[in-house]
Amino acid sequence: MSEPCPCCSGQQYSLCCQPYLARAAQPPTAEALMRSRYSAYVKHDLAWLLATWHPAQRSPSLSASLSESFQNTQWLGLNVTACEAGNHENESLVTFFARYVENHTNGFIYERSRFLREDHRWYYVDGTYPQPGRNDACPCGSGKKYKKCCGL
Repeated sequence: MSEPCPCCSGQQYSLCCQPYLARAAQPPTAEALMRSRYSAYVKHDLAWLLATWHPAQRSPSLSASLSESFQNTQWLGLNVTACEAGNHENESLVTFFARYVENHTNGFIYERSRFLREDHRWYYVDGTYPQPGRNDACPCGSGKKYKKCCGL
């Protein structure tokens, strides 16, 4: 039996993100790409992260920045909260909440990521950071209000 997928899909890694990270398949949706990118962060797969970053958004320092982040960051979990169509058929938005520990400090990323499909492949472009209201459900998936959970 395979290990659980780091992307928290509930599937086995071999049936979820591993085929993408092994370059045996391309993610069919923006959500699948986003999940595979999270798994790539967990697995320290720099090549996959670079290959799935939209070419127009790749800075010269991206590779070094990602490599440096691998040394001090441990990813703890992912919760995909929304997947939406973008402004056209080749754009998609995926909102997620990811927890991590960096240099012994707990943290999280709550992002609404934008993906574009070009030549039948999805790419990560950029993201915005939604701000939940104090009385909104916490995006971490705990079922608690944000103010009683991650908004402390």
